[in-house]
Amino acid sequence: MIPVTVAGVRMEMPSNSPIVLLQEESGDRFIPIWVGAVEATAIAYAQQGVIPPRPLTHDLMLDTLTALGVVVSGVRITELTDGVFFAEIDLLGPDGTSREVSARPSDAIALALRANAPISAHESVLAEAGVNIPSDNDGGPEGESEDQVEKFREFLEGVSPEDFEQQS
Repeated sequence: MIPVTVAGVRMEMPSNSPIVLLQEESGDRFIPIWVGAVEATAIAYAQQGVIPPRPLTHDLMLDTLTALGVVVSGVRITELTDGVFFAEIDLLGPDGTSREVSARPSDAIALALRANAPISAHESVLAEAGVNIPSDNDGGPEGESEDQVEKFREFLEGVSPEDFEQQS
């Protein structure tokens, strides 16, 4: 599994479809995952530290797990089949038992951000859906993320979800 971070939530044009961008932590690959508007909002809120006046679904889920003594220990983007991403949420019970729960990546990511849990992607997912956008600055932390996101925006202008479907 390769550690990834949420680079952001963007709107793909011209369809106005929300996309979550996952970035390989120690590399130049990004994974674009098309998500629903509600999930995109939940992810963006978590990234920005916005606390809504009433809990959103992902907040409720984390509150419930916490009340039961269960910890979200990680989220894994496990596969890409016929253009659909799959994820697993890793849970650790109060008695030390580990469990995996299948989830949509958008829900898993929203939950991971709220729980400060690591997110990773299987190498096969990065190999199939990862878009390599090398950084051309000096590698310094200042401005690197924005430069990469701008390059990714340029890439997204010419791509559609069909571009990531498996060819037979």
